[in-house]
Amino acid sequence: MISSSIPQKRLARLLLLLANFGKEGRPEPILTRISQEMLTEMIGTTRSRVSHFMNKFRKLGFISYNGHLEVHSSLWESFWLTSHAR
Repeated sequence: MISSSIPQKRLARLLLLLANFGKEGRPEPILTRISQEMLTEMIGTTRSRVSHFMNKFRKLGFISYNGHLEVHSSLWESFWLTSHAR
């Protein structure tokens, strides 16, 4: 599950937006090569934190790398649950 860490939530939200989650149809692979440095700038944290979160997301099955970055629906489910928990 995604923690309450603000940078981690920002990264999850950004990945979901880049993969077109929330739109009709299946999420799309992120075809544009996007570096961790770019993600760092977009969410306002350090590269080491982005690397840590990306590895965590990969281990949890939220994302996969296979020549491109794929975001899985499990990231959306975890993000939604974390965002709506009270």
